[in-house]
Amino acid sequence: MRIASFNINGIKARLPRLLEWLEETRPKVACLQEIKSQDDGFPADAFEKIGYKAIWHGQKSFNGVAILADGVEPKETQRGLPGDASDEQSRYLEAEVDGVRVASIYLPNGNPHPGPKFDYKLAWMERLRAHARTLWEQEIPCALVGDYNVIPEDRDVWSTKSMQDDALMQPESRAAYARLLGDGWADALATLNPRGGVWTYWDYQRGAWQRDHGFRIDHLLLSPELADSLTAAGVDKEHRGREKASDHAPIWVEVAR
Repeated sequence: MRIASFNINGIKARLPRLLEWLEETRPKVACLQEIKSQDDGFPADAFEKIGYKAIWHGQKSFNGVAILADGVEPKETQRGLPGDASDEQSRYLEAEVDGVRVASIYLPNGNPHPGPKFDYKLAWMERLRAHARTLWEQEIPCALVGDYNVIPEDRDVWSTKSMQDDALMQPESRAAYARLLGDGWADALATLNPRGGVWTYWDYQRGAWQRDHGFRIDHLLLSPELADSLTAAGVDKEHRGREKASDHAPIWVEVAR
């Protein structure tokens, strides 16, 4: 079973590239972030035509997450991250697909830091950890995947100096991510690439893609029930180099199910 994640950076602008990737790689589950579309503007029909059923949680011009499944309807289990009734941002969607619980996550960026956006990021991460515990306690196969907007370690960025003042690499952000791993969630890409040097994002500016100046902020966290059956994980880096591509590359994990 292949579970993938792709920050598409605007589903309408990238739809041809997204459909291309789905048809070429055919993941069983594809979690999308930054769809930047209201619910009524989501192109569900385009996915139906190639065999994918979809659920989505949209927001005008910003954020937005979706879950696509090949040949089956994702059974929604959670819309929005619990813990703050006043939070109206569309950043979390969870569903069950073929007995696996999958969450599509678009974690807050947190810049500029310090400030309210960074405070929101850290509070959101604590809420995510609390909800992840409830999933853990159910002892079900579960994958928490998406754009975490956290560079976990120095090995996950081309230049630590270039990002040292960014919210993505602050000690507080890293510590919050580390607490998730400490709770027992397995970082699939890090597990299979212990030396690092694997990027999932390249900025549009300063020739970052051409110079391979990237970093890893898209992650696939697995519960023990899935981590025990992990067979492969990777980044579809080539898709970042295509015309009108997202600034993120798709990431994926394969589990024996």
